[in-house]
Amino acid sequence: MAITLVNPDGLPEIDVYRQVAIASGSRLVLVAGQVAWDAEGRTIGEGDLAAQVEQCYLNIGAALAGAGGSFGDVAKLTFYVVDWTPDRMPALLDGISRAAAKLGITPVPPATLIGVAALDVPEHLVEIEATAVLD
Repeated sequence: MAITLVNPDGLPEIDVYRQVAIASGSRLVLVAGQVAWDAEGRTIGEGDLAAQVEQCYLNIGAALAGAGGSFGDVAKLTFYVVDWTPDRMPALLDGISRAAAKLGITPVPPATLIGVAALDVPEHLVEIEATAVLD
């Protein structure tokens, strides 16, 4: 693997992600923000944050596979969530957990969550982009 995920001393240990990703690979893969569209462009999980997060992860997995990689190569995720409030965290974590089970992964790369006013279409509640490093 080209990515080593760590929680260095002096930083809080977060359950759902690691604070630092150390990349040793030679190919940088930048995955555009993925929304809850299926392969036909239909929105999955309208009004359901967990379902949309799950679909975003599945789309990222497909994008990485197309580049010859997998979630194990992800160095950083960025989440853009419409109308974010902390009470939405359980739904976000549920979507991640469901996707992790389907993909057979433990998704713990460093992550940033940004609350936004809107995304590309009103039905989309979340967009997730990924940065990966491959050998």
